[in-house]
Amino acid sequence: MTPVVVAVDGGGTKTDVAVLGLDGRLLARRRFGSFMPQTIGPVVATGELDRAVAQVMEPLGQVDVVAAGLYFSGLDFPFETEQFRDEVVKCRWAGGRLLIDNDTFALMRLGSTSVPAVAVVCGTGMNCVGAGSDGRLVRFAAVGEVSGDWGGGASLGLTAIWYAARAADGRGSATMLEDLVLAHLGRSSMAEVILGFHVADIHPEVVPGLAPLVFQAAHLGDPLARTIVAHQAEEIVTCAVAAIERLDAVDIPCPVVLGGGVIAAGDRSLLEGIRDGLARRAPSANIVVVSRPPITGAALLVFDDLGGDSATIDQVKRTFSD
Repeated sequence: MTPVVVAVDGGGTKTDVAVLGLDGRLLARRRFGSFMPQTIGPVVATGELDRAVAQVMEPLGQVDVVAAGLYFSGLDFPFETEQFRDEVVKCRWAGGRLLIDNDTFALMRLGSTSVPAVAVVCGTGMNCVGAGSDGRLVRFAAVGEVSGDWGGGASLGLTAIWYAARAADGRGSATMLEDLVLAHLGRSSMAEVILGFHVADIHPEVVPGLAPLVFQAAHLGDPLARTIVAHQAEEIVTCAVAAIERLDAVDIPCPVVLGGGVIAAGDRSLLEGIRDGLARRAPSANIVVVSRPPITGAALLVFDDLGGDSATIDQVKRTFSD
């Protein structure tokens, strides 16, 4: 049987599954829908993952999975990771080395091989992790407003709706967001949008898709949209600085790795706001914006664990250069 490695990156919008040879070359890859073990539970989630991995491996014939790295945005607490691991080990392909953790650690590996280092993902939601030179790890609960979080596509989309609704009924200032939200959702009035959400005619899954409207309106000069973008930059900086301070690394050169769909969109005002904020609050930090797909970090962590040489690591990076 051919020895292979499985790498998976999953979250609120998609799941990316790849099978690689031990030389780091891609053998098979496929993207699936969202993967949320924290919502559907570890048993159901593992069943979905098992079927996805089987589909990707099927064209390869008989293979021997020597290691697998599974990194998901929904694994925010140690007990969630352990419950998920307890189910995954039952899968036929999971008999080798098994790495399971939050996807923000894969992002950190993608942007830095040194410590201390911090990673902030801003995609559907927000999360931040940090690693210190003394082995300390910094994590945040990252489960939404109840854990003090704001940011990512869901927060941006909801804020756009909030401002649009208040503009429509007179409680707030006029904003381009009203017309943009209506056009995006195909509705004629905010009253129709509000009712649509209330009676579940509009599914909440559409909310993160409204995030680009905020940046569009900001570029067109909308003051409220600019306020939202500035708030997003501030939240990213605040997470990064909190992690840096908890690692006692304020005065030490520290990479701050940024990734996720909102970051990947490359909005100039957002990135400038992040740079300015870090320069004021953590001047020794340096920003690393990743461009490779997140699954690259998952694969790199697996090959690190296997003791892959530099040629193999370079091949993995080339494999996912798209």
